[in-house]
Amino acid sequence: MATRVTLGEAAELNLPGRRSREIVSGASGAHSTLRLVEIAVPEPGAAPRPPHWHPDSEEVIHVLDGAGITWVEGAEFAMAPGDTIRIGPGERHVTRNTGAVPLRLLCFFPKPEFRLETGDNGGGNG
Repeated sequence: MATRVTLGEAAELNLPGRRSREIVSGASGAHSTLRLVEIAVPEPGAAPRPPHWHPDSEEVIHVLDGAGITWVEGAEFAMAPGDTIRIGPGERHVTRNTGAVPLRLLCFFPKPEFRLETGDNGGGNG
């Protein structure tokens, strides 16, 4: 059955280093997860966020606005509006804002729920 979700109805998630709103997920009856993520312009001297990974799910990130770099297992990918990156299950990754405005992303997971693992493996820089 089709459903409509307004951004105001999206659940605010308490995730470090970013504002994340879960638009749809298993909690709303969906079979996948879609989030709107905003990463602020970093403050001078701010500690970088360490990489994280999803052992059970790939992630697809699509850039709406801003500029950033996504670090995945030692490789860096410059990201601009219209760019999309697919990250495989278990790949350590982190996206950081490299621009002068908030970096806005749509993050899609092909599962209704998934695990998030965190930790710094020495290669990510926020």
